[in-house]
Amino acid sequence: MKISRPAKWCCALTFLVLVVTFGVNWQPSTAQEKKEDAKPAETSPASEKSAPDAKPDEAKAEEKKPEAPAVPPYMSPVAGGTDAKWPDPAGGNAGVWATPSGDPTKGGDNPKALSNEDLYDRIAHNLFSINTVWVLVCGFLVMFMQAGFALVEGGLCRAKNSAHTFAMNMMIYPLGCLAFWAYGYAIGWGNWWNAPVGPAWYSPMGPGTVVMNEGFSIGGYGICGTKGFFLMGVDDVSVMTLFFFMMVFMDTTATIPTGTMAERWGWKNFCLFGLWVALPYCLYANWVWGGGWLAQAGQKWGLGHGTVDFAGSSVVHAMGGAIALAGGIVIGPRIGKYIDKKPQAIPGHNIPFVILGTFILAFGWFGFNAGSSLSGTDLRISTVVVNTMLASVTGALSCMVYMMATGMKPDPSMMCNGMLAGLVAVTAPCAFIDSWAAALIGAIAGVLVVISVFFWDRVGVDDPVGAISVHGVGGTFGTLCVGIFANGKYGGYWNGVEGNVTGILYGDAGQLGAQALACVTVWAFGFSMAYVWFKLSNFIAPIRVPEDVEVQGLDGPEMGALGYPDFVQK
Repeated sequence: MKISRPAKWCCALTFLVLVVTFGVNWQPSTAQEKKEDAKPAETSPASEKSAPDAKPDEAKAEEKKPEAPAVPPYMSPVAGGTDAKWPDPAGGNAGVWATPSGDPTKGGDNPKALSNEDLYDRIAHNLFSINTVWVLVCGFLVMFMQAGFALVEGGLCRAKNSAHTFAMNMMIYPLGCLAFWAYGYAIGWGNWWNAPVGPAWYSPMGPGTVVMNEGFSIGGYGICGTKGFFLMGVDDVSVMTLFFFMMVFMDTTATIPTGTMAERWGWKNFCLFGLWVALPYCLYANWVWGGGWLAQAGQKWGLGHGTVDFAGSSVVHAMGGAIALAGGIVIGPRIGKYIDKKPQAIPGHNIPFVILGTFILAFGWFGFNAGSSLSGTDLRISTVVVNTMLASVTGALSCMVYMMATGMKPDPSMMCNGMLAGLVAVTAPCAFIDSWAAALIGAIAGVLVVISVFFWDRVGVDDPVGAISVHGVGGTFGTLCVGIFANGKYGGYWNGVEGNVTGILYGDAGQLGAQALACVTVWAFGFSMAYVWFKLSNFIAPIRVPEDVEVQGLDGPEMGALGYPDFVQK
C-alpha cells in the first residue's frame, strides 16, 4: 500500500508528540527509592550516655529557647499614621545602603563594629536593590518589544500603509502610558498590597508598595483598586518600579488590535482607543494580579490557587486578542479580502521585517516572563527562561511540520507566528511546568495558530497579521495549560492558598476550573467592552477610513508622509 507524503508527515509528528509526552516524562526512581528504603539513623552510644549524665541546671539551660529577634519594620510595613515611613521617595527606609570601606575616617562602615542587626539591614537593602534592578531591566526588554511588534505588523501589511502601521505601533506607547498613569495603574494595582498572599510574604521590590492599599469590593470580592490616580500620594521607589513594569505590559495588550485593524483604521479613532484601552485591561488585571475576585477563587470557592497567570497569557494576550476580535468585526474586512465570499491572500510587503521583529520579540520575552517573578533573587527565573525558550522553538518547528504535512509551503510569516504562539502559550505556565511540558505546549500552540488563522479567514474576520490567533487563541490555551501541566514544584501560597500550584495531571482538578473561569471571563468581558467601545467611538471619530483612502493607501491621506516615497511614480 502506498502511503502519501502528508500521511507520512502526520505519522512522524504524532510519533514525536508521543515521545515528548511519555518518553521524556519517564524518570528512574533511584533517588526516591533510596530515600524510602533508607533506615533511620541509629543513636550513637556517646549520645545515649550524655543525656543521663547531664546536670539539672544544664538541662534547664538547654530547654530555654532563645527569643526570636524582632523583624525590622520594613519587612512588615504599615501605611498611615503620624510616624509612617512610606511612601519613601528615596528608598532610605528599606534597610541601609552598604558602603564597602572599612575605614571610618573615609566615611565608610567599620565591619568589625557592625552588629547582626546592622548586617541584616544591609543585606535586606541589597535584596531590594537586586530585585528592583532586575524588574527594571526586564521592563526595558519588554518596552523594546514594541520595536518587534512594529516590524512584524509593518512587514505583514502593504507598503502603501507602512508609515501608518509603524506610527500606530509607536504612538500606542505614549497614548497608553498616559492613560495608565492617569487612571489605569490605580484601577489595576491600587489595592495590590491587600491581595491574598502567604504568611511569610514580603514585597520583593521594597516595603513601599504598602501604600497601594485601597480598593473597591462587592461582598468581599475585589473589583478594582482606588489609589494611585496620576501616582498621587504614592511617591515611593517600590511603587515606581511596579508602575513601570506593569505599564510596559499593558502596552503589549494595547498594540495587539493595531495588527488586526491595520490598513483601514482611522487615525483619530485609533488615538481615542489608545486613551481607553487601559480601562478593560486594568480591570481584568486587578481581578487576576491585583487581588481581585479571580485571584480569590481559590480561597473563596476552593478552585486550586485561584486564577494563576504568571506573566500574562490571559491578562495581556487573551485580553488583547478579545479586543482585536471585536475591533476586526466592527471595522470589517479590507477591500479585496473577500471575492464571492472567498478569502483572498493579501501578502505583506517585507518578510525580512517580520523575521527580524519576531527575533526581537523572542528576545524581549525573556524579560517578559522571567521579569514577572518581580524578584531577581528568585532562582526559579532560570526555569522560566528555559521553558520560554523551548516553547518558542517547538512552536516554530511544529508550525513548519504541520504546514508541510498538509501540503503547504513553509511560509516564513506563518512560522514566525508559530514561534510567537508558543511564547504566548507558555507565558502563564512558564514557572510551574517541566521542560517537556513547555516543549509540548509550544508544539501544540504552533499547530493551533495555523488552524486558527484559516478559521477566522473562513468566518469573515480579516486579521492581516494573525493577532487574534497568536494572542487570543494562544493566550487562552496557555491559561488552561496552568491547570493541566502545573507540576506542584513552585508557587507556594500563591494567592494565599497553601501548597504549590498543581494542575489536573498532578492531582488538582480545581486549578483547571479556575483557569477555565478566567478564560471565559476575559473573552466575555474583553470582547463586550471593546465591541461597545468601537461602536460608540465610531460616532465621535469614524473607525474606518473612506474607501478611496484605503485604496490609495493610508500613508499620504492619513499621515501626510509616505513610508516609501520612491515607490510613487512621478
